[in-house]
Amino acid sequence: MRPPTPTKPRDLTSGPVLKTLVLFSLPTLASNLLQSLNGSVNSIWVGRLLGEAALAATANANIIMFLTFAAVFGFGMAATVKMGQAFGASDTDQARRTFGTAMGFCLTLALIVAIAGWLASPALLQALGTPEQAYTLALSYLRVIFIAIPGSMATVMIAMGLRGSGDARTPFIFMALTVLLDIVLNPLLIAGIGPFPRLGIAGSALSTAIAGYVSLAGLVAYVYWRDLPLRLRGREIGYLIPRRAEMGYILGKGLPMGAQMLLVSSAGIVFIGLVNREGLFAAAAYSASLQLWTYLQMPAMAIGAGASAMAAQAIGAGKLDRLDQISRAGVSTNLVLTGVMTALLLLFDRAALVLFLGPESPAVALARHIQFLASWSFIIFGVTIVLFGTMRAGGVVYAPLIVLGIALFPARLGFYYALVGTLGQDALWLSFPFGSFVGVALAIVAYRRKGWRLKARAISPERAAEEVNTNGEAVGRFKPDM
Repeated sequence: MRPPTPTKPRDLTSGPVLKTLVLFSLPTLASNLLQSLNGSVNSIWVGRLLGEAALAATANANIIMFLTFAAVFGFGMAATVKMGQAFGASDTDQARRTFGTAMGFCLTLALIVAIAGWLASPALLQALGTPEQAYTLALSYLRVIFIAIPGSMATVMIAMGLRGSGDARTPFIFMALTVLLDIVLNPLLIAGIGPFPRLGIAGSALSTAIAGYVSLAGLVAYVYWRDLPLRLRGREIGYLIPRRAEMGYILGKGLPMGAQMLLVSSAGIVFIGLVNREGLFAAAAYSASLQLWTYLQMPAMAIGAGASAMAAQAIGAGKLDRLDQISRAGVSTNLVLTGVMTALLLLFDRAALVLFLGPESPAVALARHIQFLASWSFIIFGVTIVLFGTMRAGGVVYAPLIVLGIALFPARLGFYYALVGTLGQDALWLSFPFGSFVGVALAIVAYRRKGWRLKARAISPERAAEEVNTNGEAVGRFKPDM
C-alpha cells in the first residue's frame, strides 16, 4: 500500500483577508478548545470531589509539567518543519529519518525528565512554596503525572509528524479519545466508583496517564494499520538512534522556540510561587482563574497561528503589501472574539468559578476579584500574539523572545515588587494588565520597524503556525497547545 500523497498547503495569498483568516483559524480554535476542555473537566472533578487544597495542588503540579514539555516542544516543532519539507519533496525516507531522530531524542529526554522529576518532586514543590495543606496532595499528583510524560511526549511527536505529512485529522481523533477517556476515568478513580479503587488526587493523575498511554497505543496501531508515512519498519527502526545531520537542524531551529516557552513557563513558576505565599485560598482561587484564562487566550492563539501561516505564504509569494492587512484583520478579530469572551466571563464568573471551587468555598469571592482585575488583560495580550505571528512568518525569532522577556520579568514582576507594599495582594493580579500593556507597546514598536520586512525570508506556513504556540502563557495548561 502506497503512502498517501501529502496534502498541499491551502492557498492563503488571495481572497478577502478577513474571511480567509477567520475560516482558516476556526479548526485550530476547535482543536485547542478540545484539548483545554480535558484539563478543565479534570480540575472540576478535583475541586468538587477533593476541595480547595487539591485544586491548588494541581495548579502547582501543572506549571511544573508545562515547563517540562516546554523544554522539548521546540525540538518537535523544528522536526515538523523538516519533515514537511521532506514530504513536499516526495522524500519519504528523509522524513522518516527526521521523525526517528526527533522521536528517539525527545523520548530519551522525556525518560530522563520523568525519572529526575519523580525524585525531585518534593524539592520542586518546596521551591514553589506550595501551601502546607496542598503539599502532600501535590506530591502524590505530580509523581504520578511524571509517569505519564514519556507517553504524552511520544503522542505529541507523532501528532506533529502527522501534521507535517499533511494529516491533521488523525491527531485530532486520538486527541478526542484521550480527552474522553480522561474525563470518564477521573471521577471513577478519584472517588472509587464501582470496581475502581479510591485513589483521591492520585486517581486524577493516574486517569491522565492511562488515557495517554491507551491513546498512544491506539495511535501507533493506527499508523501501522494504515501504513501511514511515518511508520518505521525493518532497518528503519534504526532511525530512532539520533543522527548528527538531523540533530543539527532540530537543535539549531528548536532551541530558540524552546527558549521562549521556557521563558514563559519559568515566569509562570515564579508567579505561582508568589501566589502560594498568600495562602491556600489564594492558591485555589488563582488555580480556578487559570482554568478560565486558558480559554481567554485561545482566540488570539488560533488567530495568531492563522495570521502567521497567511503571512508566510504572502512573503513567499512576494506580496509584502498584504502583511499589514493580515495583521489588522488579526488584531480586529482578536479584539472582538477575546473581548466578547471576556465580557461573558465577567458576567457569569461566579457560575463558572463555582464549577471548580464549589458554591460554599471561601475562595470563590477572591477568584471573582482576580477575574475583574486581570481577565481583561488577555485582550491586550492577544494583540501582541497576533503581531508576533506575522513577524515570525518572516523568520523573526529574537524580537518576540526579548519583548516577552521584558513584559514577563522586569515589567510584571517589577510592578509586583514595587507596589506590593501599597496594594498588597492586588499587586499580583494587577501585574497582569501592566505586563500586557508593556508587551503590546514594545510589540508595536518592533512591528513598525521596517528592517524585519526588508530581511523577511519565507518559511513554511506550517512552521509559522506552529511557532505561535510559543507565544502563549502557560496559564492552566498541562502542556502546550498542539
